[in-house]
Amino acid sequence: VLGRVIRELAKDPGKPGQEVVLTLDMDVQRFAWERLKGESAGAVAMDIHSGDVLAFVSAPAYDPNQFNMGLSNEQWRALVDNEYKPLVNKALAGMYPPGSTFKMVVAAAAIEAGINPAQRVVCPGHYSLGSHDFHCWKKDGHGAMNMHQAIKYSCDVFFYDVARRIGINAIAEMARKFGLGETYGFEVPGEKAGLVPTPDWKRATRGEPWHQGETVIAGIGQGYLLTTPLQLAVMTARLANGGYAVKPRLTRAIGGQLLPTPLPASLGLGEAALKVACEGMNAVSNEPGGTAFRSRIPEPGMELAGKTGTAQVRRISRAERLTGVLRNEDVPWRHRDHALFVCYAPVHAPRFALSVIIEHGGSGSAAAAPVARDIMREVLSRNADRPQAVVPPRDATKAREG
Repeated sequence: VLGRVIRELAKDPGKPGQEVVLTLDMDVQRFAWERLKGESAGAVAMDIHSGDVLAFVSAPAYDPNQFNMGLSNEQWRALVDNEYKPLVNKALAGMYPPGSTFKMVVAAAAIEAGINPAQRVVCPGHYSLGSHDFHCWKKDGHGAMNMHQAIKYSCDVFFYDVARRIGINAIAEMARKFGLGETYGFEVPGEKAGLVPTPDWKRATRGEPWHQGETVIAGIGQGYLLTTPLQLAVMTARLANGGYAVKPRLTRAIGGQLLPTPLPASLGLGEAALKVACEGMNAVSNEPGGTAFRSRIPEPGMELAGKTGTAQVRRISRAERLTGVLRNEDVPWRHRDHALFVCYAPVHAPRFALSVIIEHGGSGSAAAAPVARDIMREVLSRNADRPQAVVPPRDATKAREG
């Protein structure tokens, strides 16, 4: 460009930025990325006491340097039209029904509402409400289940029944205590709040009344419920840390100054609610018959406690069934169920929480749990000497005994 300077209106010299140290463990981050390569997925690993995020993965990714030189229309369409959605940060902004990973929240809400966890519900494979049957994933049923067994075997009928008895407002209140339906002020832009539905929300946004069947399916993490991988990691951390409102953070230090670790407040839950949920997760992973027993970590001191989830994207229609489309694998990829797994470890002295979601991966036990096991093993191996964050004294935050 030819020309000459006539007048300088303003000058704003740049200032050097401060050095920022992240909480990420690059070895764990790299391992998680490699483990999820080829999938459309999100994963978050965090310290359950400090909230430090050790791994934060969204797959597939893209090279941001492409944007520096300008993208051709062809390159842009390749990114936008990719059904794996590389431009979406799935760990932060991907919103999914939590599926059965939500059952611990419902269990905690039930105990807080006065439900006896030893009380049994008979699962014949379906739950009838009016003229409609809600089916369990196990078609021939689980038989008589108490709460511990219902978490271990992931019995849908048990949680249909409990959800109907305690109501959607009790479930929603507990979900919010565990960090669902909110944002945390995370340091990366684009954070989504997900959705914790209530009758008031439905009336305000849809102009429709709430139906009891919607409460029933909320009991297994379906319906209007939406969560992000970051939220599910926070939910799991709050279960594992004794019921404290830890929040995730990505920044450890700025300008050479370590940031203080906030002391999280108590959620005010009775110990019984947390105990049943955590013991159920332990059974899922470490007792024969648990839905993630095949993905356990057998090494002493590294055992994890987890929960599988399979979030339905859409039902197979009657017309499809008549043409022989009977299984999740028979439908197009974009219509298949999402696979989820959440866990914490070590089981007897919890320090880390992890969530993994594989979009349209099918069964949580088959697709997400093995990935989560491998990532958690890496977290534990790489962080054996990691200084432990201060654990709040239980009486100082007024937690209740229950």
